[in-house]
Amino acid sequence: MCGIAGEIRFDDNIADVRTVVDMTEAQSRRGPNGEGIFSLGSRCFGHRRLSIMDLSQRAHQPFVDNQLGMGIVFNGAIYNHHELRRELSEKGYQFASTGDTEVIIKAWHAWGPEALNRFYGMFAFALWERDSGITYFARDRLGIKPLYYTLDNQRLRFASALPALLKGKGVDTSFDPQALHYYLTFHAVVPAPHTILRGVRKLAPGSMMTVHPNGRCEHKEWWRLEFKRSAEDESRSFDDWKHLVLDSLRRSVERRLVADVPVGVLLSGGLDSSLITGLLAEAGGSELRTYSIGFEAVDQEAGDEFHYSDLIARHYGTIHEKLHIPAADLLQALPDAIAAMAEPMVSHDCVAFYLLSQAVSKHSRVVQSGQGADEVFGGYHWYPPLAGLGNQESGVSAYRRVFFDRDHAEMRQLLNPDFAIEDASTHFVEQHFARPGADSAIDRALRLDTTVMLVDDPVKRVDNMTMAFGLEARVPFLDHELVELAARIPARHKIAEGGKHVLKEAARAVIPAEVIDRPKGYFPVPALKYLRGDFLHYVRDILDSSRARERGLFRREAIDQMLQSPDSHITPLRGSKLWQAALLEAWLQTNGI
Repeated sequence: MCGIAGEIRFDDNIADVRTVVDMTEAQSRRGPNGEGIFSLGSRCFGHRRLSIMDLSQRAHQPFVDNQLGMGIVFNGAIYNHHELRRELSEKGYQFASTGDTEVIIKAWHAWGPEALNRFYGMFAFALWERDSGITYFARDRLGIKPLYYTLDNQRLRFASALPALLKGKGVDTSFDPQALHYYLTFHAVVPAPHTILRGVRKLAPGSMMTVHPNGRCEHKEWWRLEFKRSAEDESRSFDDWKHLVLDSLRRSVERRLVADVPVGVLLSGGLDSSLITGLLAEAGGSELRTYSIGFEAVDQEAGDEFHYSDLIARHYGTIHEKLHIPAADLLQALPDAIAAMAEPMVSHDCVAFYLLSQAVSKHSRVVQSGQGADEVFGGYHWYPPLAGLGNQESGVSAYRRVFFDRDHAEMRQLLNPDFAIEDASTHFVEQHFARPGADSAIDRALRLDTTVMLVDDPVKRVDNMTMAFGLEARVPFLDHELVELAARIPARHKIAEGGKHVLKEAARAVIPAEVIDRPKGYFPVPALKYLRGDFLHYVRDILDSSRARERGLFRREAIDQMLQSPDSHITPLRGSKLWQAALLEAWLQTNGI
């Protein structure tokens, strides 16, 4: 895990090294173990390193192979790099390092872009050819690692975090109208290539971009998730699916043990992180470290799940650390957590992951986390109502009712007329549901959530908050082989018995039933859902500030109504509409926009 940055000029000018240095330094928290800059004429690349594989200077980046005439800056982890190294060595390639970065260069030289299909892991990289002047940008299948860029006729700049790009001049920081609609309606999910800023784009998951010296850019989707089933899949028994799931997840967890440092677990106490803990213990990891976090309750809504995380920690004898955060500490950490966001993220548990990562980073450099299981295995409450719907129109309407934070009419009441926009969120869902590769409403919803919502909410949140403390988070439920397997499982096996049925039944062979059969929980941060006292004052100060009033994004009467009665303005997914508005304004102010 690292931070990457760079500039490519198309106008025969020398790349701006100073700006690349500034962008790289702005990502120093993503990579606290080293910094490097490589500049050659119209191209300059920067890297901040978090040392996980090959801790020596031999793996320093930017990594340049003068013999092959190629170089790379890379953020992520290739879990099968040892196997690829052996295959490439048999082809005659020689290696100067023992990490995964050099393997990418050799693999690209050997197989070209087809090498992407051989990589098991999470990655975003820029790889350049010295002689052709072509630079290739690629992002992993499920968008676990981010890649942002700005592009005009003179240059392209890129970085692992959007705020780093603001260190350079000339970025159009006006609102992207579609992204604004997504943020306020689609549960703050802003799908690629959009970001909240008109001048900044992000590379889509499972895609690559080829940039030629003259500025011509070509985009290609190199991986797509399809919900297609063979006759054998349809007839396979539930028990067979259960065993296939457990075997695949076991391989995924073991793959993510590849590191030159110990690997811990973020243990919430739910099914997903508990199962990962159990499989890691089963794999024979000694002195396994687990970490949990909790907050103060509000109105009898619990702020922790320590009962279940304690149960798992005792069951497997882990070295367990619990972090209980008083409300005052939570409020104090909010500005720093917002500063760590590459994009505005409204989910309450952002600050939870931020504080948990701060504590974990004192003991571990790599952790496994349970994100993705609900999307991949059908754990959310909005999936069962979609199961009986066959046509696309009814599926879109049902999905919109349960997932959207507000309808378009309420959106128009919230925004000032200058920011009035079309119903971009509904149009996006309609277009995604219409894509081939999924034949039922529920499969279309699962595909949308796995390839879009998951990427730009839970996964982005975990990346941003862990990397704020140089902590690498690995997500076994997003192993592409496991995800592809889950897409083949008939939906009825996933959504039965309250959701994630096939995963729950597979888990019975590993973890205690008490954790499996418990009521479904979420990472709870009640103080940001029920805004009271100092938290309400914090939100009021942001929205009443002169900068917010000058921006004039929201209608004042709409904001005043929410401030008067925050508990009356809760989204269908149990989030605070007032916090959503305040978080956007706070992020803009934090980044000087």
